[in-house]
Amino acid sequence: MLIGVVSDSHGHVELTCSGIRMLESMEVERVLHCGDIGSVEIARLFASWPTDFVFGNCDFQREVLAAEITAMGQTCHGVFGSLEIAGRRIALLHGDDHRKLSEVTTSKTWDLVCYGHTHVTKTELVGSTLCLNPGALYRANPHTIAVVDLSDLTATIIPL
Repeated sequence: MLIGVVSDSHGHVELTCSGIRMLESMEVERVLHCGDIGSVEIARLFASWPTDFVFGNCDFQREVLAAEITAMGQTCHGVFGSLEIAGRRIALLHGDDHRKLSEVTTSKTWDLVCYGHTHVTKTELVGSTLCLNPGALYRANPHTIAVVDLSDLTATIIPL
């Protein structure tokens, strides 16, 4: 199963649409958004897939975002998501809480930890946990997303 992982859209519709088109071409089955969504318009762009969202430090209208995400039939996890997809245990967070990020990545609880915040891509194996920062849809050079193949737990960073 292929999943898309995105982060830090910060309300920029045009840049997010580039990521959406790439995810469509990759035929992902689900999407994880690692926070700093920025606007309800961004959340609406992910209506084609089951999408899980967490809040980032720049998501100031959380009640409005959560209501829209829920109304679309998507999942809003607040600041931390604990998921199981295709038999893989996945943690989803923004990454601005460095202590929480460190705790999650070293806990040996998760197969995959997805986070954002830094606007810089990173793929790292911590023990048997794959830690993935897909980079950012906004304020990054280049703008990037990631696709994860859950069958073998491999991540590919995709510049847009």
